[in-house]
Amino acid sequence: MRYAFRALPVACAVAALTTLSLGGGPAPLPIRDDVPPTARLGGATTINDAGADAFGHLASNAPEPRRRDFALGSRLFAIAWVPYPDPVKIFDGLGPTFNRSSCAGCHAANGRGRPPERQGDPLDSMLIRLSDGEELTSPEAYGDQLNDRAIPGVPAEGKVVVRYEAVSGSYADGTPYTLLRPRIELTDLAHGPLDSPALSARVAPAVIGLGLLEAVPRATLEALADPDDSDGNGISGRINHLDPTGTVGRFGWKANVADIAHQVAAAAIGDMGLTTSMFPDQNCPPAQSACVAAAAEDGPEIGDSLLSRMVTAMRTVAVPAQRDADSTVVVAGFAAFTRFGCADCHVPTLATDATAALPELRNQTFHPFTDLLLHDMGDGLADGRPDHDASGSEWRTPPLWGLGLVPVVNGHDRLLHDGRARGFAEAILWHGGEAEAAREAFRMAERAEREALLAFLASL
Repeated sequence: MRYAFRALPVACAVAALTTLSLGGGPAPLPIRDDVPPTARLGGATTINDAGADAFGHLASNAPEPRRRDFALGSRLFAIAWVPYPDPVKIFDGLGPTFNRSSCAGCHAANGRGRPPERQGDPLDSMLIRLSDGEELTSPEAYGDQLNDRAIPGVPAEGKVVVRYEAVSGSYADGTPYTLLRPRIELTDLAHGPLDSPALSARVAPAVIGLGLLEAVPRATLEALADPDDSDGNGISGRINHLDPTGTVGRFGWKANVADIAHQVAAAAIGDMGLTTSMFPDQNCPPAQSACVAAAAEDGPEIGDSLLSRMVTAMRTVAVPAQRDADSTVVVAGFAAFTRFGCADCHVPTLATDATAALPELRNQTFHPFTDLLLHDMGDGLADGRPDHDASGSEWRTPPLWGLGLVPVVNGHDRLLHDGRARGFAEAILWHGGEAEAAREAFRMAERAEREALLAFLASL
């Protein structure tokens, strides 16, 4: 049975989840769909900033000594790395192939990436995952991600062209809409053609509230999961198990990463070609001879001390508060959000327990609007690329907090894993599979109710 803890008193929600994580105690508290969550979306970590720097703050409840590590980790996140060797040894080691030279190159201002504005423009905050099809097997000459940039003397792996196909539809009241279906083409491949690869475009997500999501107890995710749809509501969220021991994935578009340390280290090697103790080998498939032969530092290019500070910074980025939470239209929008069934996957309220890595993340009730589970989103959003237990049509429920501020922080409103949606309405209209009923409820609703839902989402 699926359940969630929504808009409950903090002590009750935390106590219930803590009891659940210990495997005993009373039955879970009932869902309160009729009461909206508090505007403090990040619990005690929440900050009040709706400006261009809204995603750049340390958690408001962090102890003062944390500020130094946060500042250094944030600087490392923003620094532009350079090829090895360089006189400034601490920041060299970029490449040999890469997508961007800094974390902030994709996550500008800790925010969200977007697809290219015009056909032929470079992928500045988007990348392309590769696989050989039904099994998660990387193309031998390219690996599992196309690196479209390279250091001098090494060829970039190729270029990407994104084209769009118009998909027309209409609401029940006759109002027309047009969606954009992306078509991905690889050109100028440096190491030979790819034989019918599965291509998956991915934009960079915002990096707010990650420490809270990391600290949600595994028992909570297991309780939210309903892989066989035992309650018959059409929603069958699944955990992405990453290895035979059952490690739980919770980060990445397909929940293919277990924790923030692995997320940071994997992005370092995959996106920037920077080695760490977790990923000590250069990102050079054997077929790429110039990449293999490129000069490289002996040992990790990001040492454990610097990696640790980057992880601490990512754990403690604050979540901005909801705006206009008590306005009539926002309250009506949350009611529509619940009535349409959006909250079945975008679970409003989760809680951490006392085992979180940092004190400021412990025993927090917060409102990310995600269950961190995999859901089949239908053929329209399918990329055909599996990832551990995730199928080619399954995606992790993305958190909704902060999305209303993306236009302010990042200057665009592109949503979904590949940025195809221009705003909330298009994102909803792309939902299929387990979310088809929710999409149709939105599409069939009266205009005023649709607009209220969009106002609620914009307030997050």
